[in-house]
Amino acid sequence: MATGWAGEGAVQEQIDATVKDGILRARSRLPQGPALTHCASCGGDIPEARRLAIPGVRLCIRCQEAEDREAEQFSGYNRRGSKDSQLR
Repeated sequence: MATGWAGEGAVQEQIDATVKDGILRARSRLPQGPALTHCASCGGDIPEARRLAIPGVRLCIRCQEAEDREAEQFSGYNRRGSKDSQLR
């Protein structure tokens, strides 16, 4: 049931596009290629168990955690603003 100027199914299409974009963003952050033996950020050793568990790993655990915290602060999505803009 569409309202206003939106076509039939427009809301679901927007939801699907948001989910698809999120999946593509997550996949783009996955490591690719051969794993490094030393961290690309600090130069510290990357344990063999980590290299075997995560193919293509580039960062040691400490640097990866720091990068994850930074990424968490800016997710790139403003779901609340998105919803509010639909209501106006």
